[in-house]
Amino acid sequence: MPKYTKELAMASNVTYKLSDAVDFVIIGCGSAGGILAKELSTSGFDVVVLEQGPYRKAEDFTHDELSVLMRHELLGGGPEVHGQTFRHREHETATVPQRPPIEYARGVGGSSVHFTGNFWRFREIDFKERSLLGPLSGTNFADWPITYEELEPYYTKVDWEIGVSGAPGPFDAPRSKPFPMPPMPVKSSGVLLEKGATKLGLHAQPEPHAILSQPHNGRPACINCGYCMFFGCEARAKSSTLYAMVPLAEASGRCEIRPESVVIRIDTDAKGRASQVVYLDADGNERAQRAKAVILSANGAETPRLLLMSASAQHPDGLANSSGFVGRNLMHNAHSAANGVFEQPLNDYKGVQVTRIIHDFYETDEKRGFYGGGGIDARPLFSATPISTRWSACRPISPGGAPSGRTRSLTTSRARCRSSARRPRCRWTATTLRWTRRAGTRGVARRSGKPTWTTPTTCRWRAFCRTAPWTYSMRRAQSDRGACRSRRRPAARTCWAPVAWARTRPRRSSTAGIEATMCRTCFSVTAAAS
Repeated sequence: MPKYTKELAMASNVTYKLSDAVDFVIIGCGSAGGILAKELSTSGFDVVVLEQGPYRKAEDFTHDELSVLMRHELLGGGPEVHGQTFRHREHETATVPQRPPIEYARGVGGSSVHFTGNFWRFREIDFKERSLLGPLSGTNFADWPITYEELEPYYTKVDWEIGVSGAPGPFDAPRSKPFPMPPMPVKSSGVLLEKGATKLGLHAQPEPHAILSQPHNGRPACINCGYCMFFGCEARAKSSTLYAMVPLAEASGRCEIRPESVVIRIDTDAKGRASQVVYLDADGNERAQRAKAVILSANGAETPRLLLMSASAQHPDGLANSSGFVGRNLMHNAHSAANGVFEQPLNDYKGVQVTRIIHDFYETDEKRGFYGGGGIDARPLFSATPISTRWSACRPISPGGAPSGRTRSLTTSRARCRSSARRPRCRWTATTLRWTRRAGTRGVARRSGKPTWTTPTTCRWRAFCRTAPWTYSMRRAQSDRGACRSRRRPAARTCWAPVAWARTRPRRSSTAGIEATMCRTCFSVTAAAS
């Protein structure tokens, strides 16, 4: 495989005419689209890739939390820009919620640019769960048409070409070739998770990452800056298709990347075959690229949406929808979490988010109340970066109203509440224990209570205060310093943040499904269901 070089990155790109029917038009330049672009173009096919987001380079990525986390720079600018709407049921009127219903990166490289880099493989069980578990009422649950053994060579090809760091675990599926690089260095949270797992008879193993632990294929190793989750990698160590695949595709001289091209429809010919892709360019002009074949690789939300938008007289229900199931089996990245409090600082903001994971609960156990399983890892989560630490510290209060008891803040001794002269000091550091439900499983969970969101309405530092759902509070750490007292006493609901009091009002949740979160100021665990 060719190595990444500056000369390769600067290779001149080919430009195809709209009227020329190229071999392939690929819609979406994310994890799959970027790989397909490289494979097809280097095999001699003419390829045009249409990507709705911009084409960013390494120097375009920053650690600007306000822009990336608060203003959704990599996610398309937030609801006020992309205008995603949501409704619970078909008869309801869709509205634009406060947070986008579906969050994914927009840009060349897709979500492989901003993801945390955790890189699990499916296992043999994932391909035949229907045969083992039987039918599930109200679903079209089915086995995969392929097996792990058939897919494994392609897993290995991806591991070595994009660059994956890791080491085999006790329950991993067999590999035909070892990891190309050793795992990332273990962090304090990983050491603690490993100790706890050993004491409980569980098995913690190194987390595999699509991040380079050492130089690979001409790209440098990770610099352990800690800005992996939600951020692009300016060091090029994260193995996104932006760095690992797209330069090779362009260097072939047969691939044109067209950024800021929003596809609105796929047209078909008289035989019902895809013939051209209609899109809006950066100036809003409607264009149509002719194609011999079209590959739709626009993530789990945009792909079915575009198929349904391409309905015609020949395809009244949308393209590829003779079954009627297009758009009906959307799966989300679901997780729940709990915080731990330690006497010594963990300094867990350094390096990648996760270095150890427990996979003892990967397979289905119906006693847990849902189908499928997942992994347990330890990570700083939103405490890894300065602003998001204060953002996540904004906490809900129990239904009783005013704060009960005293809270300990996660701020350093230099931090100071704007409404008090007191300086809360903290000797404790938190890490988050995170349960991630593996992809491809159908969750069936119990629901209890009605959700309520607390929303800041008056806060001098509103950028640091975000909403947090609650139905119950389980645990609260005590402080001998006392809570900050505002000059204006809080109303019925109060949001405590280390930088400000914020008066709040309860509001119905506009989210769907089950969500769990935890307060990073008082370490209470909260949950919400709708």
